[in-house]
Amino acid sequence: MLHLRLITPADRTDEVVRLIEGTVGTTHLAVLTGAARDPEGDVVMCDVAREAGDDLIGALRAAGIDECGSIAVENIDLSLSQRADRAEEDAPGEAADAVLWEHLTDLTHEESTLTVTYVAFLSVATMLAACGVMLDNAILIVGAMAVGPEFGPLTGVSTALVYRAPRLVARSLWALLAGFALAMLAAAGFAWLMDALGLFTADMIKADRPNTAFIWQPDWMSFVVAFLAGIAGTLSLTSAKSGALIGVAISVTTVPAAANAAVAFSYRDYAQTTGSTLQLLANLGGIVLAGTLTLIAQKWLWGRRRGPAPKAAR
Repeated sequence: MLHLRLITPADRTDEVVRLIEGTVGTTHLAVLTGAARDPEGDVVMCDVAREAGDDLIGALRAAGIDECGSIAVENIDLSLSQRADRAEEDAPGEAADAVLWEHLTDLTHEESTLTVTYVAFLSVATMLAACGVMLDNAILIVGAMAVGPEFGPLTGVSTALVYRAPRLVARSLWALLAGFALAMLAAAGFAWLMDALGLFTADMIKADRPNTAFIWQPDWMSFVVAFLAGIAGTLSLTSAKSGALIGVAISVTTVPAAANAAVAFSYRDYAQTTGSTLQLLANLGGIVLAGTLTLIAQKWLWGRRRGPAPKAAR
């Protein structure tokens, strides 16, 4: 279930109430007349089944409530109510299959922005991966994969392509490309420092490294794994099962490939640099393609399953 808290102008409250009452899967409707102060108006609250949430939120936005008031949405972890149970039963489809497109768009907009925190996480992850490839330590590689925040911009690209939002595509690509460029530069500087301290040597990058050599030796399996991970990651975001995202993060080699490319370049091993770059591109391309196709499929399937969307009164 979702909990909606709305602030509406007093002259729009009845319209909003009718909209909520006309949506299958809503319950626990409450109106606090004159309770809002900034902006002034009434506070309207209700619970809605996740399956019906996207249609209701879309109808509220179509009515302009987000412009003249506000729309706040929260997940309800526990709801002990027979009315809530009936609302979920009445709502079309299954909650696990429902996609909150407004939430996904907002999330990807936030996650696909080039920020200091994003670059810091990506840089640290890349430096951890650099230690992993030089020491041929798979545990460090897995840790670096888990730390990397690159799935946000990748999902942003997929979402923007489905919604045909060129600005979000540009923002996501900028965060992705600039972020990796800065992280790889940081990894190269880190490798130089570790070499100066005697902790990294040229022999380490040229060693056989049986546990991590796959990073700079891409093949079709690299693309297949990235494609499957992209599907799983997109499903974890759209179904609110964010715990699965950790598993997705440690199944693709974007960060380790970037780290190996940067370290190999610093030691003038251009064969590994080229191979690692191809591995990075294969992973990025596979995830974006999978995410885009998954969102298209979800949008089509959900459109066939759900009932008619509520319409805002005019």
